[in-house]
Amino acid sequence: MDKEKILDDIFNSDPLGLLNFKPKVSNTRTADERLLSSFQEINDFVNDNGKAPEPNPSSIPELQLYYCLKGLREDETKIGLLKEHDIHNLLPNIKTSQVNEPRAEYERPKEINTIDDLLNDDSLGILGGDSEGLFDFKHTPKDYERANADFVARRKPCKDFDNYESIFKAVQKDLANGKRKLIEFKQQNLQEGAFYVHNGVLFLLEKIDISHKEHYKTDGTRVREDGRTMCIFENGTQSNMLKRSVEKILYANGRVVTQNIDKVNEDFIETFSNITSEDEEVGYIYVLKSKSKDERIATIQDLYKIGYSKMDIEERIKNAEKEPTYLMAPVSIQGVWKCFNMNPQKLEQLLHNFFGNTCLELDIFDEKGKRHTPREWFIAPIEVIEQAIELIINGKIINYKFDADNMTIIGK
Repeated sequence: MDKEKILDDIFNSDPLGLLNFKPKVSNTRTADERLLSSFQEINDFVNDNGKAPEPNPSSIPELQLYYCLKGLREDETKIGLLKEHDIHNLLPNIKTSQVNEPRAEYERPKEINTIDDLLNDDSLGILGGDSEGLFDFKHTPKDYERANADFVARRKPCKDFDNYESIFKAVQKDLANGKRKLIEFKQQNLQEGAFYVHNGVLFLLEKIDISHKEHYKTDGTRVREDGRTMCIFENGTQSNMLKRSVEKILYANGRVVTQNIDKVNEDFIETFSNITSEDEEVGYIYVLKSKSKDERIATIQDLYKIGYSKMDIEERIKNAEKEPTYLMAPVSIQGVWKCFNMNPQKLEQLLHNFFGNTCLELDIFDEKGKRHTPREWFIAPIEVIEQAIELIINGKIINYKFDADNMTIIGK
């Protein structure tokens, strides 16, 4: 029997199509295709941004492209393959005869001492690009796009910094003279017009634009209040970082700059400069310091009595050493405020409430041995007490509170 005829009959009789075979076409890109694809990503970046990728630590994609380009620039073989696609002149010019010649620097090992030395010594091209398709995802849809995250606020030059420079110098002078203080940051401290220090750099929080209020989602997730800010830094830059971001950096390494006490005094003088003889004098608010030799009292720094009297203060305290309210000891007058057209008892109560968490807890016994617990002595610096009195009188006290930990007044 003719063997060729038998074979022809077999191949021609295939009703199930078992012998129909098409060679499998691989979708895997060649090394040259991957190299060109990596370089095209760099070209696309230059098209979109008008610059070559830079070592920007806040943008991982840009950082990857930077090291990829850096590796290509150091590989003369790859430069030769990509030069015709170098539409932005990103690659250096080389001589054709040098393309396959080994570079002298590869002939001896480099000394590695730091991480930068390691990253810069990518002689094998491991870190420079993706010619081997390490980041080719075969099972990921080809038409996917990365979601654009909320843009990262970066500092940029402040065009009208001349309007702020003298203000920053004045604040620095106040800090040096003790008219302002640096205190611990707390969330409620963040407010427009206030000054802060982050990593040793002074900045002004000029504006807060709240884009959404604090609320809860249907699943119970809490969404905090947030929005863009305008921060002016003393080094002549500005940033519009998110309000929550400002809070985070200040929590991590920041301080609050307190108000200038002289400015508070000016507001007080302006408010009460129009007092005339027709205004009713209703009494005095006074601040006293104890001269007690009792160690329980004498060793307490910044201990003061805040009180009210309808009579002259000198007359009121002449028998202080016999009265428990004065801790059974002589006192010295630290400040007196004459009150007009107002309820001085209410003013006194407001001050007591304001400094309430530093009220002296001490039992005093009178000449008859009866125990008393005076409630008008508070631990706070005299300048802070004066500032609080003036804030109460000018009606601004509702915006502030006493920070007992740092012994200063801060915004609510």
